[in-house]
Amino acid sequence: MIFERVVRPGLFRLGGGDAEVAHEWTLRRLAGLSRRPAALAVLRARYAVRAPRTVFGVEFPNPVGLAAGMDKDGVALPAWPALGFGFVEVGTVTARPQPGNPRPRLFRLPASEAVVNRMGFNNAGAEALAARLTALPRPIGAPLGISLGKSKVTPLDEAVEDYLASYRALREHGDYFAVNVSSPNTPGLRSLQDRAHLDAILAALVGEKPVLVKIAPDLTEPAIAELLEVCLARGAAGVIATNTTLARDGLAPVDRARGAETGGLSGRPLADRAREVVTFVHREADGRLPVIGVGGIVDPDAAARMFDAGAALVQLYTGFIYRGPALVRAAIRATPTLTP
Repeated sequence: MIFERVVRPGLFRLGGGDAEVAHEWTLRRLAGLSRRPAALAVLRARYAVRAPRTVFGVEFPNPVGLAAGMDKDGVALPAWPALGFGFVEVGTVTARPQPGNPRPRLFRLPASEAVVNRMGFNNAGAEALAARLTALPRPIGAPLGISLGKSKVTPLDEAVEDYLASYRALREHGDYFAVNVSSPNTPGLRSLQDRAHLDAILAALVGEKPVLVKIAPDLTEPAIAELLEVCLARGAAGVIATNTTLARDGLAPVDRARGAETGGLSGRPLADRAREVVTFVHREADGRLPVIGVGGIVDPDAAARMFDAGAALVQLYTGFIYRGPALVRAAIRATPTLTP
């Protein structure tokens, strides 16, 4: 309640309400906190909840993780497990550094507990992330996932080498890797979800570390089924469902004008569709592909329903923006009978 009544209003006023200013300010503070072991210990005592499980061969202290996009360049990694997260996914990172799309590119829709973003994979590049992770004391207290994307300047017919360059630079650092072929904010990227492109990418990447595929909520069921066939044939370790959506269903009337901004929508309006996709993937793959459920988890009930749909793990992003670290603990405690 302190977060929602005091901390969140202050953050939402930063930069005249510019959501990216608040994001950057928060990351700087968490990066500073990450260098203070005593402060991290205090946070762990307050927020950490153990509910261990093993998924795709990786041991997780609890099944609620931080989604990619929150800490793209891994600047505050020790802070996230201290806030209760059972795993952390950095990125999306690209082989080449890139500034992303022009600002403003991140928009809050408070009445809908939603966010629209068109960030465009802004990051310092795979080599810079590798250097930061090399210098970081490990372990951080939770498994580390690394989300890989295609550099904007790389043509689609060279995508495999682009993903492979990032993977090679970061292979020793990640506990698992996510192939992001579903962001709506890089032109042409979603076409990499089709059979031929995805097959080539997975053929190059699948090997010693678990590789998962992150899919869009806007795919039809036949398209998802085809994608799952490729994942199973190539030995992918699982699926992350879902990325942001281009749809604008479920927005509160007061948010519709701001919601018309170009970009992907996340948060409460995505919850039903994300859960439908998780249900379909779990059923279609007959349990052979573990699912990380993400999208619209803004309260403990949404987390519980995502697990009930078949998710082995879940991730938070927009829910964390609106509810703070208490949501992490509540999401774990709301799911006492988790699917193994």
